[in-house]
Amino acid sequence: MGLLRRKASSPSLESPPPPFKAEYGQAVVAEPQAAIPGEHTELHRGLKARHITMIAIGGAIGTGLIIGTGAALAKAGPGSIFISYSAVGFLVFLVMCALGEMAAWLPLASGFTGYATRFCDPALGFSLGYTYWFKYIIVTPNQLTAAALVLQYWVPREKVNPGVFIAVFLVLIVCINYFGVRFFGELEFWLSSIKVVVIVALIILSLVLALGGGPDHDRKGFRYWKKPGAFATYLKPGDSGRFLAFWSTMVTATFAYLGTELVGVTVGEAQNPRKTIPRAIKLTFYRILFFYVLSVLLLGMLVPYNSPDLIFASKATNSTASASPFVVAIKLSGIKTLPAILNACILIFVFSAANSDLYIASRTIYGLAVEGKAPRILARTDRRGVPIYALGLSTAFALLAFMNVRDDSRTVFRYFVNLVTIFGLLTWISILVSHIYFVRARRAQGVADHQLAYVAPLGVAGSYGALALCILIAIFKSYDVFVPSPKTYGNFDYKNFITSYLGIPLYLIMIFGYKLWTKTHGVTPHTADLFSGKQAIDDEEAEFLARKAERDGGKKNQGGWFYRTFVSWLF
Repeated sequence: MGLLRRKASSPSLESPPPPFKAEYGQAVVAEPQAAIPGEHTELHRGLKARHITMIAIGGAIGTGLIIGTGAALAKAGPGSIFISYSAVGFLVFLVMCALGEMAAWLPLASGFTGYATRFCDPALGFSLGYTYWFKYIIVTPNQLTAAALVLQYWVPREKVNPGVFIAVFLVLIVCINYFGVRFFGELEFWLSSIKVVVIVALIILSLVLALGGGPDHDRKGFRYWKKPGAFATYLKPGDSGRFLAFWSTMVTATFAYLGTELVGVTVGEAQNPRKTIPRAIKLTFYRILFFYVLSVLLLGMLVPYNSPDLIFASKATNSTASASPFVVAIKLSGIKTLPAILNACILIFVFSAANSDLYIASRTIYGLAVEGKAPRILARTDRRGVPIYALGLSTAFALLAFMNVRDDSRTVFRYFVNLVTIFGLLTWISILVSHIYFVRARRAQGVADHQLAYVAPLGVAGSYGALALCILIAIFKSYDVFVPSPKTYGNFDYKNFITSYLGIPLYLIMIFGYKLWTKTHGVTPHTADLFSGKQAIDDEEAEFLARKAERDGGKKNQGGWFYRTFVSWLF
C-alpha cells in the first residue's frame, strides 16, 4: 500500500539534506525522501511575508469567534466567556511560542510533524500529522455549515435547503486552491485584510454602543452583568452550576483559537521564514488581547445571555435569530441596516476560513505522503506546485457539510465543533511535547539560547504548564454528556460523547500502532537531528537577504510613526 514503511529510525536521519534554492517561486523539497523519480513532488515558495502574517491572523478569526461565541454566551454568561477566552488565549500564546522557537531554528516544509519526528518520536510525528489532517478535513465542512447558519438570516432553510449554498461555497474554495499558492496567498491576504478591518470596526462600534452612542442612546455599560447576570448556571443551581457553565465554555474558547498554529505549516512555502515566522508569533499576544479578549468583553456588555435573538439560545429554530452574537448586539441597539451588512461581512469571514482550511488540509496530507506515511500519489504536484491529489482527497471529506441537508445546522455545527476541538487540543499537546524534547536536545548538544533566532519567553516551563492545561481541557471538556436528560437524549448523550472523545483513542492507536508496525524507538536528546538541512536554509536566507538588499538599494522601509505604533502589530 505504501502507507507505512518498516523503518527503525527517523527518515530525516538517513539521507543528506535536500537541495534548497533561495529564489522566489522556486521549488523546495519538503524532506529528503520526497523525491519520486519522474514525478513532480515539490511545493513552491510563493508566499511572501505579508501573506504569512495575514494567513496567521485570518486563520484564527473565523467561525469560533464570530459565531461560536454565541453558544458560549447563551450557556454561561459574559463573565464566564471573558475568563475562558483570556485563559485559553494565554495558553495559545505559549503554544505559539513553543512552535516559533522550533520553526525559527529549522523551518521544515513538513511543519510541526517534522519536529515531532526529529526531536521526539517518529510515531508522534505520524500521529500528529494525521491528527492535524483530521482536524482540517472536519473544520472545512464546519466552516461551510457556519455559512449555512449565516445565510439563514436571509433565507430560512424551509425556503432554500442549505445544501445549495454549501455546494456554491465548496466549488469556489476548491477552484481557488487549485489555481496555485501565489493566487491563494494573494487572495487570502486581501480576504484576511477585510477580516481585520471588519473586526476592528466591530470592536469600535461595540464600544460606542456600550457607551450609549447608538440610535437608542442607551448606555448599557455592565448592566447585563447584573441582570440577568455575569455567570449563568448550567445543570446545577448556585455556584456549582456557574462553575460547570464556565468550564463548558472552555471548549468554545479553544475552538475559537484553533488555527493560530497554522503558521507552522506555511513555513515550507514562506520566504525568509527565519524573520517572518518569529514576527508573526511575537505579535500573536497583542492580537489575542485585541481581537478576542476585548471582543468578548464588549459583546457581554451588549447582549444578555438569555436573549431570544441568539440562535443558540433559542429552543426552536427562529427565523429572526442570528448566528452571530455581534449581529444580535447591533439589532438590540436599534440599528436597522447594519445587521444585514455585517452578516455579509461574516460570510467573507467564513469563506476565507474555509479557503485556508482546505489549503492546510491538502498540504498536511501532502507532507505525510512526502515522508512515506501516506500513499505516494498524494505527494504528486502539478507544474504550479499544487498537490492536486491531496487537494482532491481533502475536498472529498468537505462533502460532510451536506449533513446539513437533513439535520438542523445548529446540531451539525455542535458535532463538528466537538470533533475539531479534540483534534486541535491533541495538536497543541504534540507541539508542546515536541518543544520540550527540542529544548532537551539542544541543551544536550550544546546549542545555547543566543544561537536561536527566537526563544520562547517562558521557556520549557511555559510548555509544561500549557501541556497540563491542554490535557485537563481534553479530558474534562465534555463532562455534560454523562448528565441525564430524559427529554432529549436520555441517561447518556452518546452522540456528543463520540464526537467529543473520538480523537483520543485514534491518536493513541496511531502512536502505538506505528511503533509496533515500524519497530521505531523514541529519539534521545543526544541523537536528535538538529542540523540536517539547516545549512541549506542558512544559505537560502543569506541569498534571499542579499537579493532583497540589492533590490531595495540599501534603503530601509520603516514606515511612518503612526503605522509602526498603531497599525503594524495588527497587519
